[in-house]
Amino acid sequence: MSDSAGPLRVLVADDHPVFRAGMRQLLDTEPTLTCVAEADGGAEAIRLATALLPDVAVLDLHMPGVNGVDAARAITRETSAVGVLILTMLDDDESVFAAMRAGARGYLLKGAGPAEVVHAIHAVGSGAAVFGQNIAQRVLDHFARPKPADAFADLTNREREILGMLADGHPNARIAEQLHLSPKTVRNHVSSIFAKLHVADRAEAMLQARRAGLGQP
Repeated sequence: MSDSAGPLRVLVADDHPVFRAGMRQLLDTEPTLTCVAEADGGAEAIRLATALLPDVAVLDLHMPGVNGVDAARAITRETSAVGVLILTMLDDDESVFAAMRAGARGYLLKGAGPAEVVHAIHAVGSGAAVFGQNIAQRVLDHFARPKPADAFADLTNREREILGMLADGHPNARIAEQLHLSPKTVRNHVSSIFAKLHVADRAEAMLQARRAGLGQP
């Protein structure tokens, strides 16, 4: 960790060498930041972050082997000293909230300008949360939505349990096995869930469930 008078120490993890070179150049020209290491994948990012304890780990989400979400989860589980900033091309809701659940303090898109990136690194390094403009509005909208208990008030406890398993991608046969129900009973419950949520298929039900926080991170 850097002391209060020194520059923030930054780890950059991305599988594109050109992007890493650009990030290093940005950090090298900013006196308040310094790049202490680069990683070309999630596994290396975890190893370097736990060994070097940088102030901020800047991670891409789409990396070979261990992805950015799993790397963020491992890093934040190992130490709270390293703040994680996601810098990625992915702007879908699932990626944003998966990163947040994994412990990331910030989420920026790669189209962000140099000043915005520098500001985000400083914010995460100081313990604050920071999101790109479009991402921030999405996060606010997410937390303004009804909680699962309200959104799924019409569901029975069993239906809510099955919906949670649907959110995790389990097929009916697996749900039946886990809950010791017959496949026909599960099919009936799933049909009832679709009707109560006013959705046409499994994919829509899964999306509603994931948005409401059901299922495993």
